[in-house]
Amino acid sequence: MRIGLCGTGGFAREVAPLAVAQAGADNVSHLALEPGQDAVNGVPIILQAEATPDMAVSIPVADAALRRRIDAEMRAAGRAFVSIVAPTCIFRGPSQIGEGAILCDHVVITANVVIGRHFQANLFCYVAHDCVVGDFVTLAPRVCVNGNTVIEDDVYVGTGAVLKQGTPDRPLRIGRGAVIGMGAVVTKDVPAGAVVVGNPARPLDR
Repeated sequence: MRIGLCGTGGFAREVAPLAVAQAGADNVSHLALEPGQDAVNGVPIILQAEATPDMAVSIPVADAALRRRIDAEMRAAGRAFVSIVAPTCIFRGPSQIGEGAILCDHVVITANVVIGRHFQANLFCYVAHDCVVGDFVTLAPRVCVNGNTVIEDDVYVGTGAVLKQGTPDRPLRIGRGAVIGMGAVVTKDVPAGAVVVGNPARPLDR
C-alpha cells in the first residue's frame, strides 16, 4: 500500500518514519496543495492532485476542525484512509478502532475499548478498559485515560493529562469539543466545549 501524509507540519514529520516502517520508504509521500519543496527529511512531497488512485491517506494534523475538513475533501475525492500504528504499540484485549488512526510509539490500548475515526494518540499514551472515544479525538503525549471514560468527538487532551476512572454505571464523560489542558487531572465530567486546566481540573477563566 502507498501512503500519503496530508501536509508537512510538525506532527506529519513525526509520523512519517512510522509510515515508512509500515509501508516502506518507496511507498510514502507527503501531499501538498501547491508546488514547493521536493522532499522533507528524505520523504518526497507530491501534489495532492498527482497522487495515484492506489494511495491511501493519513491526516497527521492535531486540530480536529482542520482534520475534519481534510477528511471531507479526501472522502469527496474517493480516497481511502489508512491507520498508522507504531510497532511499539501494545494491545491488551479486544478493541475497535476506526479508520485513519495514528498511534505513536508506546501507546497502549487495553480491553474492550471502542474508538472512532481519525483518532490520534501521541507518544506514551494509554486508553484503558471499557472506554468509548469519539471521532477526531487527539491525545497529546503521555495522556492517561483510565477505564470507563467516554470522550466525545473533537476533544483535545493536552500533554500529561490524567482522566480519572469512571464506573460502568457512571462513566467519566468529556463533552464534544472540550479541551483538557496540559497536566490537568480530570476528576469530574467536562461539559461540551469547555476548557479545563489544573489539578483538579477546573474551567479556565477567560
